[in-house]
Amino acid sequence: MINGLPQKLKTLRNQYGYSQKQVAAKLGVSPSIVSGYETGERTPSTEILLALSYLYQCSTDYLLGRQVSTPSIVLNTTDLTERQIQAIHTLIESIQDK
Repeated sequence: MINGLPQKLKTLRNQYGYSQKQVAAKLGVSPSIVSGYETGERTPSTEILLALSYLYQCSTDYLLGRQVSTPSIVLNTTDLTERQIQAIHTLIESIQDK
């Protein structure tokens, strides 16, 4: 088990307003697996850990406890298409470049 990961995953999921079922659908796993990640009974694979970092827009270092700060902004993208989400990412990156 990765120290602190279960609590971070649950906190991030709640911040984004996702249910375990929604996270499971986005990751392509069952809700019981997501529950296992949040209780510490299961450890996500490298692929799932990376998918979680994309989903919650944070670094894998944050999830693994190597970075202390939390993500600086949380956007609820539940009802957005992948194309809309990518447009938001592009906009944010263009603003940060200035």
